[in-house]
Amino acid sequence: MEENELKIGDKVDIVIGRFTKIGIHVLVNEEYEGMLYRNEVYQKVREGQKLEGFVKKVREDGKVDVSLQPQGFKKTIDQNMEAVLQKLKEEGGYSECNDKSDPDSIKYHFKMSKKAFKSAIGGLYKLKKISISENGIKLL
Repeated sequence: MEENELKIGDKVDIVIGRFTKIGIHVLVNEEYEGMLYRNEVYQKVREGQKLEGFVKKVREDGKVDVSLQPQGFKKTIDQNMEAVLQKLKEEGGYSECNDKSDPDSIKYHFKMSKKAFKSAIGGLYKLKKISISENGIKLL
């Protein structure tokens, strides 16, 4: 296999392949074998589906670990904050999810991990765009 020129953070095209216990085999840029880890997928995907992904790691064996979320804290938190705001607008300005909510509930409603959700609502709270209570979060 020739030297892999991909770098961490690169945007790539992926095609969903075979599902395994740890994740999903993917084809990266029609050229490289890759892995999308199951615990990082927050949407339904099907075999043969084409998606945009981001390089997480290029392994020594030439295989590529990919994510459906951009890599890098700043990019990710901005996207997640925007997603939370959008969801709140769709839901009439309120959600019962907050920083104490069950991770599965957050994943279902917001399509992100609890950690990502908490950092997003923390950022929105600091910007005075939402209030956080025991009952949920509210658009200000």
